[in-house]
Amino acid sequence: MNKPELLVTPTSLSDIEPLASAGADAFIIGEQKFGLRLAGEFPKDDVKKAIQTAHERGKKVYVAMNAIFHNDKIAELEDYISFLKEAGADAIVFGDPAVLMAARTSAPDMKLHWNTETTATNWYTCNYWGRKGAKRAVLARELSMDSIVEIKEHAEVEIEVQVHGMTCMFQSKRSLLGNYFEYQGKVMEIENRKQQKNMFLHDKERHNKYPIFEDENGTHIMSPNDMCIIDELGEMIEAGVDSFKIDGVLKSTQYMIEITKLYRKAIDLFVSDEDQYDEQKDELLEEAKQLQPDNRPLDTGFFFKETVY
Repeated sequence: MNKPELLVTPTSLSDIEPLASAGADAFIIGEQKFGLRLAGEFPKDDVKKAIQTAHERGKKVYVAMNAIFHNDKIAELEDYISFLKEAGADAIVFGDPAVLMAARTSAPDMKLHWNTETTATNWYTCNYWGRKGAKRAVLARELSMDSIVEIKEHAEVEIEVQVHGMTCMFQSKRSLLGNYFEYQGKVMEIENRKQQKNMFLHDKERHNKYPIFEDENGTHIMSPNDMCIIDELGEMIEAGVDSFKIDGVLKSTQYMIEITKLYRKAIDLFVSDEDQYDEQKDELLEEAKQLQPDNRPLDTGFFFKETVY
């Protein structure tokens, strides 16, 4: 039985070593100029250092270039891809075909992971991008467990699935909140990944709080709950899903370290002794719940039922 990769999102360069020690196999990093909804900002110098640190520990680094690109940024893609090739990045995460075309010129041997966040919903589309050059497809967060297993059964590419963390419900290219408060003549600091202040949309009827922040890619409204599948990994491991992702957007370093340790234990347990995993998975879920803030309950997302936020 193949052991799936455990993929995590560090918030800074200093996170790489402790997350590697906690059991992470790979990291997604980048800067908001090119990457979408990253847990932390990694300028070029930090990208090089992160790759070096990870490689020294036998880990991989994938760099996000999955933003929505307009004409003004197209000219920068080839240079950035050339930089990533020289830095030794293990793969580029892309959504826009412009990145794939630029990579063919600047780094034709670079491994590419296709990730549009929303449209990877069937195996045929995954294979389409595989035949265009992608080696991995990152599945949409709104799929059921049965759909994921079926996609993996027919996929010609690696399959990545998010198993923990918040999901994006809405994105606009515009700085909606910043523009609104500027129009009102008010000075307001919008939360983004460099800040520790909290900002939410509050739905009193459903008692939900939706985290919201703005960055160079616009306005992002996130789910009120965190998905957690730590006690339901078995079917996907047996199906051969290649990578499990823990998304650390708006999470602390310590939270990510502890959650990574739990998923490392869960994956290793199932692969080595399925009965032991079955005996301990409820305890693992309880430990995950203990790490959650009061306003961030855990759920199973869309894995087993339609989730309405």
